[in-house]
Amino acid sequence: MGLLDLLGGTPGIRPGDPAPDFALPDAGGKTVRLGDYRGKKAVVLYFYPKDDTPGCTKEACTFRDQYQDFQDAGAEVIGVSSDTASSHAKFADKYRLPFVLVADPGGAVRKQYGVPATLGLLPGRVTFVIDRDGIVRHVFNSQFQAARHVEEALAALRGRPAA
Repeated sequence: MGLLDLLGGTPGIRPGDPAPDFALPDAGGKTVRLGDYRGKKAVVLYFYPKDDTPGCTKEACTFRDQYQDFQDAGAEVIGVSSDTASSHAKFADKYRLPFVLVADPGGAVRKQYGVPATLGLLPGRVTFVIDRDGIVRHVFNSQFQAARHVEEALAALRGRPAA
């Protein structure tokens, strides 16, 4: 983790906390509820700053490239940013993203999870691994190690530390 990552703060939701439920629109306008996964699948919920920017594209494409590993581990991946559903649709189509992107235009869910902003300006990049019972099991916060979010999430799902 770099110095600028440290200047972002610590997420409000921590391992062992219940994951706050939400209802947000996906790229197609369908409402996605975290609670719909409870009892069925683990969820890797990742917050990222903006569609189609270098770090966010790298992160999304790394999730895409390892998506089958998440499926094999019994988890669904959900990306959250303040971009519109239309922006998400273009981003997902451009990079063939197989997982759900949801729009949090006012940042209410970002605030609910306590995702800190880097230097108080740039929306934070934080990944939460949530078990089938809706409990947060792992949190990784790094603005600049975008691809590491995938490694951390897979390791947490597999019950071992990231390499």
